[in-house]
Amino acid sequence: MIVDVPPSLTTTDAFSAIADQNRRDILVFLAGTERSVSDIVDALEIRQPSVSKHLKVLRDVGLVDVRRDGRQAFYRTNATALKPVREWTDTFERFWRTQLSRIKERAEQK
Repeated sequence: MIVDVPPSLTTTDAFSAIADQNRRDILVFLAGTERSVSDIVDALEIRQPSVSKHLKVLRDVGLVDVRRDGRQAFYRTNATALKPVREWTDTFERFWRTQLSRIKERAEQK
């Protein structure tokens, strides 16, 4: 069953914007270099209208920057805007590090 998500639920912040796998794929593809919409379409095999919609969501929440050169637009990931996501995931990294340390300690006690 396909459910349409209201735009307000996908454009409010970085967390809701990256909830979509296609948008995460686009961010990864754009990391480190800027690309055109046609580059994204070709590499990720997503239809152009969908790529444009995803880029709009990412742009609206600040996760991508755009540079225009004539009629062509070039997009790149804005890593600074991902900082809240990174900080949130760091919480879980510390949790897993602690859990792995406990497992190691238990294994060494036996």
